[in-house]
Amino acid sequence: MDPSLDTWDFSPLISLWIHKFYIYWGFAFGISLWICFQIVIRKQLGKDSNLMDFVQSSILKDKTSQEKSLSKATRDLVTNGYISLQEKEVFVSGVKIFYGSQTGTAKGFATILAEAVTCLGLPVAIINLKEYDPDDHLVEEVTSKSVCAFLVATYTDGRPTESAEWFCKWLEEASIDFRFGQTYLKGMRYTVFGLGNSAYASHFNKIGKNVDKWLWMLGAHRVMTRGEGDCNVVKSKHGSIEGDFRAWKTKFISRLRALSKGEKKSCGGNCKKGRCKSSQHGSEEMEPGSPAQDGLHQRDTEEEEPFASTSEEESSTEDHQSLSSVVDVEDLGKIMNHVKKEKREKEQQEEKTSLFRNTVKNEASERRAMITPALREALTKQGYQLIGSHSGVKLCRWTKSMLRGRGGCYKHTFYGIESHRCMETTPSLACANKCVFCWRHHTNPVGTEWRWKMDQPEMILKEAIENHQSMIKQFKGVPGVKEERFEEGMTVKHCALSLVGEPIMYPEINRFLKLLHECKISSFLVTNAQFPVEIKNLKPVTQLYVSVDASTKDSLKKIDRPLFKDFWQRFLDSLKALAAKQQRTVYRLTLVKAWNVDELQAYAELVSLGSPDFIEVKGVTYCGESSASSLTMANVPWHEEVVRFVHELVDLIPNYEIACEHEHSNCLLIAHKKFKIDREWWTWINYNRFQELIQEYEDSGGSKTFSAEDYMAKTPHWALFGASERGFDPKDTRYQRKNKSKDISGC
Repeated sequence: MDPSLDTWDFSPLISLWIHKFYIYWGFAFGISLWICFQIVIRKQLGKDSNLMDFVQSSILKDKTSQEKSLSKATRDLVTNGYISLQEKEVFVSGVKIFYGSQTGTAKGFATILAEAVTCLGLPVAIINLKEYDPDDHLVEEVTSKSVCAFLVATYTDGRPTESAEWFCKWLEEASIDFRFGQTYLKGMRYTVFGLGNSAYASHFNKIGKNVDKWLWMLGAHRVMTRGEGDCNVVKSKHGSIEGDFRAWKTKFISRLRALSKGEKKSCGGNCKKGRCKSSQHGSEEMEPGSPAQDGLHQRDTEEEEPFASTSEEESSTEDHQSLSSVVDVEDLGKIMNHVKKEKREKEQQEEKTSLFRNTVKNEASERRAMITPALREALTKQGYQLIGSHSGVKLCRWTKSMLRGRGGCYKHTFYGIESHRCMETTPSLACANKCVFCWRHHTNPVGTEWRWKMDQPEMILKEAIENHQSMIKQFKGVPGVKEERFEEGMTVKHCALSLVGEPIMYPEINRFLKLLHECKISSFLVTNAQFPVEIKNLKPVTQLYVSVDASTKDSLKKIDRPLFKDFWQRFLDSLKALAAKQQRTVYRLTLVKAWNVDELQAYAELVSLGSPDFIEVKGVTYCGESSASSLTMANVPWHEEVVRFVHELVDLIPNYEIACEHEHSNCLLIAHKKFKIDREWWTWINYNRFQELIQEYEDSGGSKTFSAEDYMAKTPHWALFGASERGFDPKDTRYQRKNKSKDISGC
C-alpha cells in the first residue's frame, strides 16, 4: 500500500454519504417552507387585488411625475468617460395650413391661425389647395412630423370651392381605390375646420365632413375633433362663423401645445362622425365647440362610417399594462390622497359641464341679432346705415342724381316716382336666395324663416327716415344740387323696400306698411317669390314686385341658388298668389346673357300663371368681380339685345305691349293693355289718390278694396318706348347732354 494514502482522512465524506438522506430531507424542507411562504403572500395579495386595480393609474402618474422631475443632468449619457447630452426629441416639426376658399373667408382664417401657431415657435406654411398636388406631396406628410390643418368651405349644392375641387376629387377617389389602401397616410396627423351655412341643411359643412372622412379612410390620424363654422347666426354655436372659428382655434392651439410636449392624448375615434364624446381633462376643459358638447347641437342627419382608434392610444394602453402589481405599504397613504384629489377634480369638472349645458340651453332660448359685429362692419363700409338688429337704409345713386337735376331712375320714367324723395330701405337684411348677380356681393345673411331678434316697426321707420334725412343733409351746399329739390328731398314720399334681403320675411311687415301709408309714403315692395303664404297675407301696397329671374327649375336653381328644397313649387305658388292681388303687380325679369335669355316660351307660360300688370325686363347690372359669383361683363346684354328679347316675348303674350323705356338703366316696361286707354298709356301712379284709397281701406277694416286702375295716371310722351328721349326727362341735364353711351351702372 502506498504510504501517502495514510495522510488523507476520508471519514467526513464517508459520514456525509452515510447520512445523505438527512441532507436531502433538509433541502426539501427548506424549499417547502419557501413555497408555503409565497402561497401565503399571494393569497394576501389576491385579497387586495381590488385596491391594486384602483390605484394603478395613480401609481403610473406618480411614476411619470417623478420621471419628469429628474434633472437634466441625471439623464446625461456617460460614454467612455465623457458626458454627452441626450438629443431632444422633436414631436411636431411644424404646421401646414391648407385652405379651400371661394369668398376669402377660409383664406382669412388660415392667416389668423398661422399667426397663432407662430406664437408657439413652430414653423408654419399656408397652402392654397388650388396650387397643391396631393398625388405628389400628400404622402410626404406621413413622415414629416407636421400637423396638417384643413380649412375648407362648402359651396353651392354641397360642392367644394373651385380652389379645392381637384384636391377633394383626388382624395375621394383615393379613399376608395384599393391600390392606396387603408394605411396609405398612416402616420399623417391632421385636423379639419369646415365652413358652411346651416340654412342649407341638406349639405351643411358637407366638404369638411368628407375631407375628414376621406383622410381617415386612408389611415391618417385625427389629432382633434372636426370644427364646424356656421354662417347662420341663429344656429351658430358662438353667434357667428368668426366665433366658431375662434373657439376651434383656441382648442387647436391647446392641442398643438400638448403635442409639442409629446403628449399622445387624442380623439378616441370610437364615435360617429369623428366626434369624441369622452370627457376631457387637464388643459382641454369643456368649452363651446368641444366634442362633448356636440350632442347639444346635432345637425347632421346622414350616417358616416365609425372612426377607428389610433396607434397612439394603443401605446398609451400598453403603458398602463406595464404597471407593477406590487405596492409598498408606505406609499398607500400618498396614493389614497392623490385618488381623493382626482375624485374632487372630477366632481368639479362635472359641475362645470352641467353649468355650461344650462348656459347653452338658456342662450338657445334667446333669439340672436341678425347683424353680427363682422356683418355690421362689412355693411357699414358699403354705405349702409344700419337700424336696430336687422334693418338698414342706404342712399340710392339716383336720389343723388335727381338732387343735381341729372335725371331719375327707371321708376321715375315708368311710374312717376320722384327719385330725390325716395327712401331705399329694408326691414330684413336676410334673404332666402344667393343670386349670382346679387349686387350686395352676398354680404347679407340668409335664412328660410325668421329666427332672429325682432325690432318694432315704429322704431325701424322712425330711424330709417332720420338716417335718410341725415344722408340728404350731407348734400347741402354741394355744387350742382338744386335748392328746391334739396328741400323736397327732406320729405320722404316713396319707399322702395328693395335695398337688400327679403322684406316680406319680417313678421311685422303689414304693420310696417301701414305706418308708411299713415305717413303718406307710397310702398314699392320686392320679393323673390319664395314665400307664397306671406304674399297671400300681405296687405295692399302701392306696387308689389316679384323677381322672376328664370323660367325653368334648373335655371332658377342655377341663378338664384335658393335655400328651400321645394323652391320651384314655392316659386309657382308665389306667382299664383300674385294673380289674386287687386293692386298693381309687377314681374321683374333680370336678363343674364348665356344664362336665361333663351327661355321665351317658358317665360310666356309664367306670365299667364301670375297675370301681372307690368313686366320689367332689365339687363343684369355688373357690380364688379366677386369671388362669390362667376358673373362677368360678358354676361351683360346690350340694350339692343334686351329690346330684341322684349319684342320676341311680347309676340308670345297677346294681352301685353311694350310701353316704356329707360335706356340708361338698360330696362324696358311691358304693360297690360288695360292700362292703354284711347291709345294712350297710363302706367304712372296717382300717389295722392292711392293714399285716399288706402285710408278708406283701413277705415273699413279691409272690406273696401280697390284695384290697380283706380289710381293710375297718364304717362308722359318722353317716357314711352320709341320716343326720341329714350326715357330721359327733357328737363334733366343728362338728356340735354345727349349721353347715349352704354352705361350699365343703373339702379
